[in-house]
Amino acid sequence: MLARAGQTRMRIALYSHDAQGLGHVRRNLAIAGALAAGGRRDVLLIAGAWQAGRFAMPPGVELLSLPALGKSREGVYRPRALTLPVETLIHLRSETMCAALESFEPDVLIVDKHPLGIEGELRAGLDQLAAIGHTRIVLGLREVLDEPDVVRAEWRRDGSAEAIRRRFDAIWVYGDPRVYDPVREYGFDAGLAAKVRFSGFLGRLGGDPDRRGTPAATVGAGAERLALCLVGGGEDGFDLAAAFADAPLPRGTTGVVVTGPFMPTPQRRRIEARAAVRDDLAVCDFLDDPAPLLARAGSVVCMGGYNTVCELLHHGCRPLVVPRVHPRREQLIRAERLAALDLLDVLHPGDLSPAALGAWLAERRPARPPACEVIDLNGLARLERMLEELPKPLFNAHAGARALAR
Repeated sequence: MLARAGQTRMRIALYSHDAQGLGHVRRNLAIAGALAAGGRRDVLLIAGAWQAGRFAMPPGVELLSLPALGKSREGVYRPRALTLPVETLIHLRSETMCAALESFEPDVLIVDKHPLGIEGELRAGLDQLAAIGHTRIVLGLREVLDEPDVVRAEWRRDGSAEAIRRRFDAIWVYGDPRVYDPVREYGFDAGLAAKVRFSGFLGRLGGDPDRRGTPAATVGAGAERLALCLVGGGEDGFDLAAAFADAPLPRGTTGVVVTGPFMPTPQRRRIEARAAVRDDLAVCDFLDDPAPLLARAGSVVCMGGYNTVCELLHHGCRPLVVPRVHPRREQLIRAERLAALDLLDVLHPGDLSPAALGAWLAERRPARPPACEVIDLNGLARLERMLEELPKPLFNAHAGARALAR
């Protein structure tokens, strides 16, 4: 138990990097729920997507929503709603997090992807926790970030590698090194490599697949077979959704397009208009828990985000991944590595068309072995043990507060 003396419940804070879609916040909600299970811990999730409040909060988990950032197609951060300079919004987010961390005084802080936060917004909060001295700091990484040369250059440019070396007690990789090993791929030195622990993939990010009466349980009810199209948050998912909406479906199959809450309204309306003239196609914009739908799906066409892929592999769906390839190639790398293990099929977005999707949906292929027999999908179950195995914090208040060079 890592809680401090006189404290009955351990306190954990999570910083969720949310600038595109809902993938990061969904993953961090699942992590928060796993660590809060059993009622022994209080968990504060700090997120930058107000849509996180549309998800059911696990017991013992509270959400602090920051003013939202978005990301352009070129990968440039910008305010999602407010008409403020991005520097002003970053400062507002940073000050909000500092106040929250000072009051909450977490025993553990788990930082999602960016060691110093978006545009360095977490730096002041890390300095503050270092001065207090009792907080373990963990960097949580999905297994693939981008092409190795790109990641190494970014980490040198923004000081991430040095920040991890000096500020972080552990690195949790939410993956299986047999699929992708960031220690080797990104050239971690001995000091960074020693901090790494692999959890396995977070296989079951959704909830109960038998939640009757929920939207996901009723979409396409009565259909002989279901084929799904999932495009994550939907910001850049229109091309895939539109191709699916125009694709021929096998006889007896009902298609369902989940557009995501961030698909621009004019684009979503075009998908809905296409569905209105078909009797074998339905559209919904958001599902807080897709598990009941995935449990009934035969085939799934999707982008290659971490959460989506984990859930499909967990539920044993037949997946075709059409990955995002710009501005990052993370989804393509993940899809190709898993395809090499015969766990899914890949269609490059340059080859996307309604005819290509229709041909794949019409294929009859032998069943694949369960993914859990090929790769480790038990990451959520392993997190509690990894939490208890954390080392003592790098910074100790009894040795005096030590400010870190900026």
